[in-house]
Amino acid sequence: MDYLKRLLVGRPLKSSENDDQNLSRFAALAMLSSDALSSVAYGTEQIVVVLVTLSAAAIWYSLPIAVVVLVLLTSLILSYRQIIHAYPHGGGAYVVSSENLGKNAGLIAGGSLLVDYMLTVAVSVSAGAEAIASAIPALYHHRVLISVIIVLLLMLMNLRGLRESAGLLMTPVYSFIAVITILIVVGFVKILTGAAPMHATAQVGAVVPGVTVALLLRAFSSGSSSLTGVEAISNAVPFFKKPRAKNAAGTLAMMGLILGFFFSGITFLSYWVGVVPTAKVTVLSQVGEAVFGKGIMYYVLQFVTALILAVAANTGFSAFPVLAYNLAKDKFLPHRYQDRGDRLGYSNGIITLALGSIILLLIFQGSTERLIPLYSVGVFIPFTLSQTGMVLKWRKEGPHWFRKSIANIIGALISFAIVVILFAYRLLDIWPFFIIMPILIYAFYKVHGHYKNVAEQLRLVDDVELHDYAGNTVIVLVGNVTQVNIGAINYARSIGDYVIAMHVSLEENEEKEKEIRREFREKFPDVRFSVVRSPYRSIVNPVSRYVDRVSKNAREHNYTTTVLIPEFVPNRTWKRSLHNQTALRLRFRLSYRDDIIISTYNYHLKK
Repeated sequence: MDYLKRLLVGRPLKSSENDDQNLSRFAALAMLSSDALSSVAYGTEQIVVVLVTLSAAAIWYSLPIAVVVLVLLTSLILSYRQIIHAYPHGGGAYVVSSENLGKNAGLIAGGSLLVDYMLTVAVSVSAGAEAIASAIPALYHHRVLISVIIVLLLMLMNLRGLRESAGLLMTPVYSFIAVITILIVVGFVKILTGAAPMHATAQVGAVVPGVTVALLLRAFSSGSSSLTGVEAISNAVPFFKKPRAKNAAGTLAMMGLILGFFFSGITFLSYWVGVVPTAKVTVLSQVGEAVFGKGIMYYVLQFVTALILAVAANTGFSAFPVLAYNLAKDKFLPHRYQDRGDRLGYSNGIITLALGSIILLLIFQGSTERLIPLYSVGVFIPFTLSQTGMVLKWRKEGPHWFRKSIANIIGALISFAIVVILFAYRLLDIWPFFIIMPILIYAFYKVHGHYKNVAEQLRLVDDVELHDYAGNTVIVLVGNVTQVNIGAINYARSIGDYVIAMHVSLEENEEKEKEIRREFREKFPDVRFSVVRSPYRSIVNPVSRYVDRVSKNAREHNYTTTVLIPEFVPNRTWKRSLHNQTALRLRFRLSYRDDIIISTYNYHLKK
């Protein structure tokens, strides 16, 4: 199993190699912008699909709608550049909303984005599967299977690490940028030279009977799905090379310019050549056929579109783990989401995202059209909260606040309008949101309550009292000074005459080590305290090596060495655990030794 893991994921990286894994602007644009850039493959289509429900003549309204979408894009790019500089440690909408609007608003933003990143993956891979099916119709009924396979491949790629996944993404992303640029330039050259006569379904300004404000608002809200993914860079600032904020802001600006050019160009070409959406051929495919014909460039366009739509899901794989890390740091998600894996990525977040996305694909049968409304509401609620939060931040900071917050005000108003439109006109499509979000918020508070309860019970309130006993050598694995560790050390003294408190440091943080060492010397002056650094974030390997060294002398005197692992469990029979994972793995690792005992000290929490 370990060999298979090494083959698929690669060798473990040291914590000191983390900076080497960070991204340049060139690599980050590929890794973090693929979702936003790829949305041009379906953004225009979502506008046209709504308009054509009235009549093909209504398609000309896609042009003014696109202008409003570009205004919103400009506002969001300016706003998120401000967020990057104001909150360079990442976290995006969750951190901004929590700090300026309160914890509830932050959790709504965070929960919405967690779901949105799962939808990012589901929408991107399903759209990629549809692009493949457009070029190869025989695969149309296998879209869900293709989507699931793509998700699993992306999960594996991200488990291998930031730099490797960014390297793999550069080819499809920059190929897509090149081909779409060629498409737009060739299309406009043909229009200007008269080689592509106008075949629009109606002239701009034509009166179309039956057009209502409600129809236009629905089309606008659907087209705004092109802006999903804009916030991902602000969430992932810690992934950039230094200076992180400057590089992240520069990457965001590049992404905004490219996205605006692509979206406006494809929308205009779609109108000019008179594209009418059909069930099995995408709008972008029809635009490509009109500009390139059915030649090699058409198939290249379809191929790179499928590729970027597939890898666009990687934006979710980059941003979801960082957001989960921030929520776990604030004790609203399990602490395991703070753990870095062998390749320095937040592996638990990556795996959770993949599983959630696969579930969504199976529920919605890989239908992009059914996923888009949920996708939009999941991102525009955080947009609204983060922009409102920034307005309040500038207001608190005093003079010139209004000038600083103009972009935020515009972004907040338009984003809020989109949320209202979605609630008013797409309620039948987004109703799952009203079930998912309350469940998520409830789960956040249950996790938070658990950690608060644990902290209260572990906190020291009286002087530490230690007892003297006789016995063999006992090594106690310890973290901070808590009630659990006091009980474990007292228990260790009851079975051994030489007790060693051992702390495994998973990060290169000298200040934290000094603080822990000082705490133990104050509370346990007569207990030996040892710190072992683990460059690969593993507890089992350094503990087993340390035990080997300590037990060498004990063996010479026929003494037994006991490794005692403190753990706390809820005081409910159905939740009690026999042994924790570390104890089980140490038992397996040291099973050949008959002079070493692995044991746990269970501290039962109150309900």
